[in-house]
Amino acid sequence: MEDAKKCLELTPEESEAVSRVVVPEIRVGKEPSLYDLFATTGIRVDQVEPGFAVCSFKVPPRLTDKDGNLSNGAIANLVDVAGASLIYVKGLPMNVSVDMSISYVSKAKIDDELEITSKRLGQKGGYSGTSVLMRNKATGEIVAEGRHSLFRSPAASKL
Repeated sequence: MEDAKKCLELTPEESEAVSRVVVPEIRVGKEPSLYDLFATTGIRVDQVEPGFAVCSFKVPPRLTDKDGNLSNGAIANLVDVAGASLIYVKGLPMNVSVDMSISYVSKAKIDDELEITSKRLGQKGGYSGTSVLMRNKATGEIVAEGRHSLFRSPAASKL
């Protein structure tokens, strides 16, 4: 354990360099985070109805694994974002994802165009459920299908 601690200690030069790093303040709810920009840039909304949305997404190199496939983590993030967008209420805190079940059916490669269809399944109290289907537009193959549960505290709805 002591060896591990020594490996993590900073030299005086490293400590000085870190102290000069400027970290801009992120105003939550006012501007997107670096994570949001990295993970969701490129999503285009094609159709929106109450409880239903269809989006397009071209697979960028930044979200692929070593084999050039859209990574499972990126798929999970897109399922989360697409599902949560149906439940979002302007002016209220975002819902918290409490459960996701994703079936990874086929691979999507760099530059593949995907259609992401999200449906709200229902709501009971602070819990909401959504379904998200990702399909390759060119081949029609299902890339992934996910079920998603979200929670918003009833107290947050009274803000």
